[in-house]
Amino acid sequence: MLSQGDTLPDVTLTGADEAPIRLADFRGKPLVVYFYPKADTPGCTTEAIDFTGLIGDFGALGVPVIAVSKDAPAKLKRFADKHSLAVTLASDGDGSVCEAFGTWVEKSLYGRKYMGIERATFLADVDGKIVRVWPKVKVKGHAAEVLEAVKGLG
Repeated sequence: MLSQGDTLPDVTLTGADEAPIRLADFRGKPLVVYFYPKADTPGCTTEAIDFTGLIGDFGALGVPVIAVSKDAPAKLKRFADKHSLAVTLASDGDGSVCEAFGTWVEKSLYGRKYMGIERATFLADVDGKIVRVWPKVKVKGHAAEVLEAVKGLG
């Protein structure tokens, strides 16, 4: 997994509107990129709603929030519409971005091993350097914790 001090990879995702989202285009401003396993599941919905609730605060600080999963853009659009989400939802359909960030990992459920996205969040500074990583995120209170870290970038 990428860690503090690493540079955000120059990768391109696909937005819910099917427009390309290039992380390099965000240089010059801090950026939050978070990875979640699957749209419209309980934990992922709570996380997206929590970030949406604080999106005005992130915006006031000039910090975009991009949420990444392997879901298709059409599913992301339905997810956003259903829950009135204001975060930028992005699709990593081929998994290459998850691989680049190190969030595509072996997981285990009831003794069965499988590959999936580890819930993780990355905060990058204006130069695209990662200044904070939250691996294995617990959803409750996470968006507020990320916002506090953004405020600390000063």
